[in-house]
Amino acid sequence: MNVNEFIEIEISSRQDRKKRKIDELFEKLQPGDTLIVSELSRIGRSTGEVINIINALIKKQVKFIAIKQNLIINGKHDLQSKILMTIFSLLSELERDLISSRTIEALKAKRAQGVRLGRPKGKLGVSKLDGKKEQIQELLKHKVSKSAIARVLGVPVRL
Repeated sequence: MNVNEFIEIEISSRQDRKKRKIDELFEKLQPGDTLIVSELSRIGRSTGEVINIINALIKKQVKFIAIKQNLIINGKHDLQSKILMTIFSLLSELERDLISSRTIEALKAKRAQGVRLGRPKGKLGVSKLDGKKEQIQELLKHKVSKSAIARVLGVPVRL
């Protein structure tokens, strides 16, 4: 198999299609292409979304492979592939929901025990701007823009 393009997306499948670059991916896919994903849950947030995306791939005549589930859909849906795809995507959706529920319950339990969650109040930690207050104030006094100051100091602009 010859790989022409590799798209790596390290974002939660719970994000919308635009952030996950699903629409961008669909624009690039041509009939006869093969889309390979590590697992079925990487392409959709819910069983319904996975089914819709697979159906769109079939319409576009794109072969689909989900490695973890050993699922191969080669341009058409047979009964077995429909059942497997639905079961695998449903199990992935349920697993995400269970993890989310357990996390929420664990956080509630910690709060009930009096544990303060989140960043501690007080000093924020080490900053690239520590010790540069006078330099920044001097530049601002001379009407140097915040973006120029950020470039000089090598930090991102946050207005």
